Amino acid sequence: MDWFPIVFGSIKALVLGTGMFFAIKWHYDQGQKDKDTKMEMRAVLRASGKAAAVFVLTLLGLGLFTFYLIRVLGM
Repeated sequence: MDWFPIVFGSIKALVLGTGMFFAIKWHYDQGQKDKDTKMEMRAVLRASGKAAAVFVLTLLGLGLFTFYLIRVLGM
């Protein structure tokens, strides 16, 4: 039974690695096909920055809430 995690973990890594490779390749090919202006790139970067900022703020809020909950429950 000790071989189970090794074999299936390896298969999982292989399948996910293959999927990531083809996903990156597809997105790269799509980007090469549609060369647009710098304005669109700026809009994408701006939207990515906003999404990253919202993610970080949400993560910070969750961390503070967790800290507060731990203090209230006396853990």
